[in-house]
Amino acid sequence: MSVIGIVAEYNPFHGGHLHHIEQSRALAGEGSTVVCALSGDFVQRGEAAVFSKYARAEAAVRCGADLVVELPLPWCLSSAEGFARGAVSLLGELGCTHLSFGSEAGDTEKLKRLAELLLRPELNERVARELKLDPGLSYAAARQRAAESVIGEDAALLSSPNNILAVEYLKTLLTDYPDINPLTVKRTGGGHDGAGSALELRERLRAGEDVLPELPPEAAEVFRRETGAGRVCAARGNIELALLSRLRALPLSAFELLPDAADGLGRRLYQAVSEEPTLDAVLAAAKTRRYAMSRIRRMLCCAALGVEEGMAAGKPPYARVLAASARGCAHLRSLRGSALPIIMKPAALREIGGEALRCFELGAAAHDLFVLGYPNELERRGGGDWRESPRIL
Repeated sequence: MSVIGIVAEYNPFHGGHLHHIEQSRALAGEGSTVVCALSGDFVQRGEAAVFSKYARAEAAVRCGADLVVELPLPWCLSSAEGFARGAVSLLGELGCTHLSFGSEAGDTEKLKRLAELLLRPELNERVARELKLDPGLSYAAARQRAAESVIGEDAALLSSPNNILAVEYLKTLLTDYPDINPLTVKRTGGGHDGAGSALELRERLRAGEDVLPELPPEAAEVFRRETGAGRVCAARGNIELALLSRLRALPLSAFELLPDAADGLGRRLYQAVSEEPTLDAVLAAAKTRRYAMSRIRRMLCCAALGVEEGMAAGKPPYARVLAASARGCAHLRSLRGSALPIIMKPAALREIGGEALRCFELGAAAHDLFVLGYPNELERRGGGDWRESPRIL
């Protein structure tokens, strides 16, 4: 039986995500098990999610996923390459036979050719030349130019965000999991940030609009319950103040140990944090033509949450189950004896210890900060990650 892996944030889960799950099953077989590697409370664009990882995982299972596991924090706040490597590794160790992802291209072979090209050592030399010719050029733009010099117009696929992630997923498959079959579902509609996208829905939520009637009914039910209980981070004020407070307490050395802190960027961030009154002002002061805003946001989150360079270098050391259906539980039973620890109860990590425990403690501390964004003060208690059990549906 096929096991489909999906990398997701579901921030929030919407109709496009439902379509992706349904199309993935149509491609791999209707009886397939769907396993999702889900970003936790802080996501790859460098900000807090609107709803908790538990709520988003439950919404996914109610809408057709079978098993949702958490991608640990260092990989959630990594570059596209690190994020993809961590998530695909997690899915590979959980027995996935297929990997399904959305892309603007909708063409697996074109994306695979790009992935193969980016794995060639000589391409790095071309990228270095592009950066030397134009020191203000971003790495992404330099890489696209270098790829264009080799394969022509197909390199333009690297200008679209979901294509970029798709290529990174495929790089990990090619190097580490060649037996997993890639599937892509073409993205339609408003695109990554357009009408109907997760970003547009988040912005409307933050403006006070009720977007829940536009979501799949099962997901809307979960998010309506969370909103009613005051467990939603739609407003940024509380959580951004908490982040800025942590950032101002850090020494320069903490910023210099951040992922991607080369070329003086760590010092630049430290100076901005020391002087600017808001996170938006920090971002504006630190931004340059060379560095994408998402990179700056991720670095600020890493600084506030204790994520340092090298923490996402390898594979995630465990798979923590957030939610599962009956079919998902059956798949978990088939994984007994797996080399990767599968965590149902967080207390088990105290026995495992080592890197796994340190990684979980980072995520648990991040969850404690995340809940400070809830409007309901009673829901802001600390230690929630240690108490929470998977949602079995």
